[in-house]
Amino acid sequence: MAVDGRTVVFIEVKTRTSHDAGHPADAVDLAKQKRLTRLALSYMKRHDLLECQARFDVVAVTWPLRGRPAIEHFKNAFEAVGMDGMFS
Repeated sequence: MAVDGRTVVFIEVKTRTSHDAGHPADAVDLAKQKRLTRLALSYMKRHDLLECQARFDVVAVTWPLRGRPAIEHFKNAFEAVGMDGMFS
């Protein structure tokens, strides 16, 4: 979790040694997005941050066995998913 102004930023970091199994960011599928959304809402409720904006970023790291890692930051990678009934 990070803060960007008055926005609470939840960051998922995925690392791979190659793209053989797909791009690291592809691992943040719909099911993972739903889990991250639930966790973010729980965190924001617990810390009295519901008046703040929230954002979900993904950092994808491809770190080959040799050489330097490639790091990509996907700002606003997805919107909150599966919020039905979570504000009760």
